[in-house]
Amino acid sequence: MSITKKTKDYLLKAISGKDFAPQGLVDINRYFRLYGPINFEFKKEGDAIVGISTNFRFGSIVTSGKDAKELDKNIKDAILTSFEIPSSYAKEANIKNINEHNQEYALA
Repeated sequence: MSITKKTKDYLLKAISGKDFAPQGLVDINRYFRLYGPINFEFKKEGDAIVGISTNFRFGSIVTSGKDAKELDKNIKDAILTSFEIPSSYAKEANIKNINEHNQEYALA
């Protein structure tokens, strides 16, 4: 993610005030309560590991990383993007890999 995008997200968060929450935070909370975790399947493709959602109700989430750590970060960012949550609200969303063996991501 570009530094310009991150700066814009944090600036909007500062201007909106601490009581503001983007609609995406409400939507993601509702999604995980109704449908449970989002599962991912991993595939090695060239020098990258690709993560593909297997049960996301609104289509597919596909992202990649050069290693497991980068892929984990990119999956969390892709989930935020799917719900139109600015990156500055990543801490509030609190998405975690809740089961490393099954690659399940949910709110912690």
